[in-house]
Amino acid sequence: MSWQSLEITAGENVAESISDALMGLGALSVSIEDADAETAAETPIFGEPGGAAPGVWHHNVVSALFDADTNIDRIMTTLTENTGLRNLGYTVQTVAEQDWVRATQAQFEPIRIRDDLWIVPSWHRAPEPSALNIVLDPGLAFGTGSHPTTHLCLAWLADHLRAGESVLDYGCGSGILAIAAKLLGAGTVVGVDIDPQAITASQANAKNNKADARFFLPDEMPRAATDVVVANILSNPLRMLAPLLAAHCKTGGRIALSGILREQAEEISGIYEEWFEMYPPQSLDGWVLLTGRKKQ
Repeated sequence: MSWQSLEITAGENVAESISDALMGLGALSVSIEDADAETAAETPIFGEPGGAAPGVWHHNVVSALFDADTNIDRIMTTLTENTGLRNLGYTVQTVAEQDWVRATQAQFEPIRIRDDLWIVPSWHRAPEPSALNIVLDPGLAFGTGSHPTTHLCLAWLADHLRAGESVLDYGCGSGILAIAAKLLGAGTVVGVDIDPQAITASQANAKNNKADARFFLPDEMPRAATDVVVANILSNPLRMLAPLLAAHCKTGGRIALSGILREQAEEISGIYEEWFEMYPPQSLDGWVLLTGRKKQ
């Protein structure tokens, strides 16, 4: 069996109405994605405590999946009639049937962070049984350990975290950094994310690793300051979140920031210098980790 994938380019004011209309026309699934993803024009969207929920991007691709025998021309005609939107640009692709579980799992192999620290997908055996092996099911959340920013943060935690220190992982995704911190000997560990699916994935991964970490949406997070704050997100939210992250770090505590491109490092470091003594950046494959100590 095969399906048809209909992709429509849409501005921020009409993407959601197109999505809703396509579901009403029998789409099996609909998603809205950033049309500028993986380009210099990519724009992250995010929501923060007390603020509005995340919206859509300036330039979007609305992707809808239909049965193979669906008349796409008729779908587009009805969509135009129902929404009043004219001259919508779109493409159609055939999606072949495959074993989606096996295809997804094949993308993730055990990842070596250091000889004594590995990330092991839940369907694999640990290559080094004597190492600290974090068992991970990525679910629907970011953070498999394969991205350079996650690798940088994990290596930093392994090298610098002291036993018993409290940790805040802001933008926890799959929970990988919070779980690693707990297994490396941290005391109280809290993970925060704006995505409820990330909270669900983090809780499941923490349970699988017998790691006593707690996970919250931003408005529900504890207000106590911690010894270590880790935020592996993107440069735009890191700019806006600087006062909040600084407030959650104890005086003399440390911060680790990633999701930053090498060319963005100087600017982001300059912003955080208001609260932290910032150290030279570490880099991997064009991405940067910034660290610092909270000033007196």
